Amino acid sequence: MSGISIVSTTKSEWIKFRSVRSTLYNVITIFVLSIGLGALISFAAAHDYVAHPERQIDFEPLRFSLVGIFFAQFVVGVLGSMFITSEYSTGTIRTTLAAVPRRTMMVIGKIIVMLASVFVISELITFIAFLIGQAIFKANRSGNVSVPNLTLSSPGALRGVIFAGLYLVLLAAIGFGLGLILRKSVAAIVVFVVVLLVLPILAALLPSSWGNPILRYLPSELGRGMMSINQASGTFSPTGSLLVLSLYAVALVVGGAWLLNTRDA
Repeated sequence: MSGISIVSTTKSEWIKFRSVRSTLYNVITIFVLSIGLGALISFAAAHDYVAHPERQIDFEPLRFSLVGIFFAQFVVGVLGSMFITSEYSTGTIRTTLAAVPRRTMMVIGKIIVMLASVFVISELITFIAFLIGQAIFKANRSGNVSVPNLTLSSPGALRGVIFAGLYLVLLAAIGFGLGLILRKSVAAIVVFVVVLLVLPILAALLPSSWGNPILRYLPSELGRGMMSINQASGTFSPTGSLLVLSLYAVALVVGGAWLLNTRDA
């Protein structure tokens, strides 16, 4: 017991995290979806803008270059949830808790490793996706028609790129919290997908007086707010969106840690 510390626990969790093959697969998938799809959609958007500039009144270079994030968000949620649920499915959670009897310390060690890893990966891919997307926009022009493009020094661009990475980090934390609470991979992933994909669709089907107040609090809409340069009417500011989503993540992780301490493994 005396040799167990937050440092040793974190090191142990880092070894487990990087040695699992599914971690590598998830990271590769995140890169492909965020950068590959982002570049493809940016290329299509640029060609459409050149062909029909009159229809591009609300063209947002930042949003199009980072659109791959909205595909990668599901992989990040799976990565976060499986960081804890995989131990329940294999039964190794008992071994982990035997090695680290202080369950809160185990949760802290896991969350440090996961958030730090996802932060580095997410910020890397968002900056790459942004730079590639803007290069595509800059290279596409026809006559006097050129596609709007940004640099990191453009107003709101740097903040939008950084917040896009933080959006993925917070989704990983939400997935982890759901995993702690539900303890089953399938259940955690289903709930995550419902919240990110199904609820926005249902809210959009409601009358605007009902749906819009609900929609502004949903994680996917908060993510759009974090990455947006021009704040839409009735939505949170980028910083406000970040704070609300952070509260969701903290509440789920803290609630999951409390349940872990109050029930059998």
